[in-house]
Amino acid sequence: MATGRTHRPATRSRGIPEATVARLPLYLRALTGLSERSVPTVSSEELAAAAGVNSAKLRKDFSYLGSYGTRGVGYDVEYLVYQISRELGLTQDWPVVIVGIGNLGAALANYGGFASRGFRVAALIDADPAMAGKPVAGIPVQHSDDLEKIIEDNGVSIGVIATPAGAAQPVCDRLVAAGVTSILNFAPTVLTVPDGVDVRKVDLSIELQILAFHEQRKAGEESAAAADERGPAAARKESTEQGPDGDVPAVMPA
Repeated sequence: MATGRTHRPATRSRGIPEATVARLPLYLRALTGLSERSVPTVSSEELAAAAGVNSAKLRKDFSYLGSYGTRGVGYDVEYLVYQISRELGLTQDWPVVIVGIGNLGAALANYGGFASRGFRVAALIDADPAMAGKPVAGIPVQHSDDLEKIIEDNGVSIGVIATPAGAAQPVCDRLVAAGVTSILNFAPTVLTVPDGVDVRKVDLSIELQILAFHEQRKAGEESAAAADERGPAAARKESTEQGPDGDVPAVMPA
């Protein structure tokens, strides 16, 4: 069986833009859903809507793969599943190690979608001696002292870091020194890696903060809309309300 150590995806050598590569998993997820429902073909408009992109962008992305669809018929679902899976390197086995088996690491270990998407959790690693040997998702946790040997024995090139922020960089350094060339980082910190090592960061707090920004903006828009409904007279009244000294506005301008 092929492993991540000896085979790399062909996307970069084919000149596929990184933005397109980032959208390929979205197309694959939508196509997999269609395949599971035994849908034979799909139009660019239908697939774009399912993936959350516009159809012109989808057609451009697929042109990099050499797929143009058939006028009046659309795209063959099964062929696109195979084609995108091949470009993403998912037609082979990718052993993955997860370092840091706290609540988040344990949740990742229990995630059932890895195997169906071409990834195999080869090892779970934690620095806590009390965790050693404890089964999580049916896999015994191994101590971090053995990290380098675990990576070598399993031919691992993808590591997942789910440690506290302070431990993430030292763990990253050890993973890279042991031969790991791709890292998925869940720790709330920025990692420094050498050229040739790819890092993808997942920061849940940042995503929540972005959502909070949008919620605040929507609340502001609703307040403005409510003010518009009350009419200009109410707005003038609010702007001329007097403060405690008579003619001083209640809110002084900055």
